[in-house]
Amino acid sequence: MKRRVLFVCTANSARSLMAEALLRNMAGDRFEVASAGTEPTSPHPMALQVLEEAGIATEGLHSKQLADVQGQYWDYVITLCEKAASECGTVCQPAQQIAWDFPDPVPANRHATFALTLKEIRERIALFALVHQKETGPKPASYDPVAVFKALADDFRLSALLLIRSQEQLCVCELTEAFEAPQPKVSRHLAILRDAGLLATDRRGQWIYYSLNPEIPQWLGRVLDETASHNARLIENPLARLQAMADRPSVQCL
Repeated sequence: MKRRVLFVCTANSARSLMAEALLRNMAGDRFEVASAGTEPTSPHPMALQVLEEAGIATEGLHSKQLADVQGQYWDYVITLCEKAASECGTVCQPAQQIAWDFPDPVPANRHATFALTLKEIRERIALFALVHQKETGPKPASYDPVAVFKALADDFRLSALLLIRSQEQLCVCELTEAFEAPQPKVSRHLAILRDAGLLATDRRGQWIYYSLNPEIPQWLGRVLDETASHNARLIENPLARLQAMADRPSVQCL
């Protein structure tokens, strides 16, 4: 599965759009990329111009609100200015937060300044893609009992795993509703279960659906079967809320 990268700056008009276009052009086969702004405006014409002059596609590039993408899962959130880094804090958890700082070329409004910014961001993107080249594939789980039981030693994670097991697959928005929990908390715990090899993922558009990993060993499958059959109360309330969600046509995963 491709790693997901979100670039963030203040206006999402130049630097973060350049970074989005560059990474997609340089390593789009290994990363899914987007950008957003804390105070978005619109793409700066000169930013689009220097990208096109460099032979980099600009179709589909547009400025977006950070709030519009916070509900999605991201592996990396990369800020491109100090202001965005301070305002973003720890958005999109459990994403790895990376802070870069490039001068904003917009105030100068000069072609040469935009071209220099593009060059500097391109160099950083190339290094990022190289460093993370070996990290884009899923890491095989060891299913060490200590690691497995540590991942399950949380009431929310255990209940979420059992609920997913009972429904075969669920997305973050459904789990958020079922447990009446904020999205960052749900995503953080799902990432722990996924990293432990307990969950598999399937991307559909902007949403990731989670299911029980078919690769889990037989001994672990038996543990989960026994746990589920003797502890139905763990998912009783979440299951009821999930059913209520299904019965309301207006409630959808947007």
